[in-house]
Amino acid sequence: MNFITNISTDAQSDKELLKAFKQTNDIKYLSILYQRYMDLVFGVCLKYFKDADRCKDAVMDIFEELNTKLKIHEVDNFKGWLHTVTRNYCLMQLRSPRNFKTSELNIDFMQSGEPSHLLNEVFEKEESFKQLEACIETLPNDQKKTIELFYLQKKCYNEIAEITGFEWNKVRSFIQNGKRNLKLCIEEKLIDE
Repeated sequence: MNFITNISTDAQSDKELLKAFKQTNDIKYLSILYQRYMDLVFGVCLKYFKDADRCKDAVMDIFEELNTKLKIHEVDNFKGWLHTVTRNYCLMQLRSPRNFKTSELNIDFMQSGEPSHLLNEVFEKEESFKQLEACIETLPNDQKKTIELFYLQKKCYNEIAEITGFEWNKVRSFIQNGKRNLKLCIEEKLIDE
């Protein structure tokens, strides 16, 4: 799969190509590096999108993203970092509003002609959000901060590590523990009701 003009790959390591790209800002180094992993990127995209044409577009979009992200991120393991960037890209695309299909509400399919049960659902969701907010406030500060950055501001682990100064493994741990603590808190609140 070659979407980018073929540039003869030298025997340079990933780190050498990254360093050359950062020093010269010459896209050919990034192209050589990216070609090594385009099949990996395509495969990850295919896992999420299940549509080859959409995956080809994603491969090109991710390449464009790399051009800017690599200028601000320090990357030691390019393959692993690229996998994370690709996964996050796919998840963000799937979460985007354009992927949600809407249809007009047909009164004939409702239980009653009045949309009162819809209002009840809205109030229930609002109550759930209030419970979630209350549970987030109970988290230790490190977990609270990383949970808010990851779920509310949609930052990836690397971005959270950069913002907070925490090590990547700590960020992952804080998010996992925070998620578990939130689940326990919400379950307790449901039992109390």
